[in-house]
Amino acid sequence: MSLFRASLTAQRVLRALRPLHRHPHTRTSHANASPAKRYTTAHEWILYDDQTSIGTTGITDYAQSSLGDVVFVELPAPGAELVAGEALGAVESVKAASDIYSPVSGTVEEVNEQLSDEPGLLNKSPEELGWLCRIKMSNPAEIDSLLSEEAYKAHCESEEH
Repeated sequence: MSLFRASLTAQRVLRALRPLHRHPHTRTSHANASPAKRYTTAHEWILYDDQTSIGTTGITDYAQSSLGDVVFVELPAPGAELVAGEALGAVESVKAASDIYSPVSGTVEEVNEQLSDEPGLLNKSPEELGWLCRIKMSNPAEIDSLLSEEAYKAHCESEEH
């Protein structure tokens, strides 16, 4: 067996041995299914769990780097009804204030209360610990209209030129 093939085999074994405990907004589903993480052109992301119809959303790393140091985050209240493309909250930084738009329609199930005390989590970990809220989607098909990771990267590159 070649060293390359042995390395691939070892990677597969390690993946199979990963612990079942995962990050709170990471999907745990079938081994062949990949998480449905999608993006908007306004620099929000959503990680959709098709088992529960709940999407965890936040701002992208691109957005936080454009904003600079975040000093305040306004989040929706649990139970609030959101409409895709409409404001769900706002973020203030040392550079600017900006609305945050909901990538999907639905009801807010939970908000990241930690952001009240630590708004800088949006800078430190925008796509993990800095998540904004969890939305019970009213129309799960909306996820299909959002950008894939590759399409989002291309969008960001086009904005830089």
